[in-house]
Amino acid sequence: MKALNLVTLVLVIAGGLNWGLVGAFQFDLVAALFGGQSAPLARIVYVLVGLSALWQIGSLVRRPG
Repeated sequence: MKALNLVTLVLVIAGGLNWGLVGAFQFDLVAALFGGQSAPLARIVYVLVGLSALWQIGSLVRRPG
């Protein structure tokens, strides 16, 4: 479980940095690396980042305290 939390956290951070690049410079790094926004591999990355965000939200809600 700890490894999954770490992987999802890294993906959420990467997604956040990508959105920062999109907002500041209109540059989508994921699309640039994987062949455009509609490329299958880029879409997989987008979905994994989204699922990672949901996982992190769930982890945050489940934490005691």
